[in-house]
Amino acid sequence: MLESFLDYFRATIVRQLQGVSESAARLGRTDSGMSIIGIVRHLAGVELWWFVDVLADQRPGYFWSESDVLADSDCDWKPTPDETVESVLDMYDEACATARASAARFELDDVVLRPDRADLSITLRWIYVHMVEETARHAGHADIFREAIDGTLAD
Repeated sequence: MLESFLDYFRATIVRQLQGVSESAARLGRTDSGMSIIGIVRHLAGVELWWFVDVLADQRPGYFWSESDVLADSDCDWKPTPDETVESVLDMYDEACATARASAARFELDDVVLRPDRADLSITLRWIYVHMVEETARHAGHADIFREAIDGTLAD
């Protein structure tokens, strides 16, 4: 059930970016420069962090380097000049598939330690709930951005 809720919001994220022009996708819609393509790029990294790095204790193939992160801790929000709407959607699809495969190897109540907070134990169930919340929150942002871009309303 939790994965189904998450998959619903994953699909919502994809729908909100599909069909958006390259220039509109990159247009910052907030003072921080958040864009609709940046939201999807960020969520690709979040999928890998929680389901692979944290849950499976494996270093995934992130879509940016450690030196990128050291230079700009918000680099996951910023598409590179060569990335396109299509390539970021592919990035997100790949990250979600990797996350699903990783989660399938665990039970909901399996306990893992957070690498960034060794004092905190969490379960796959906790990760799913957190990911539903985070993806839904960003889907709301994407809904507003998409409506501002071309008037398309969310389902």
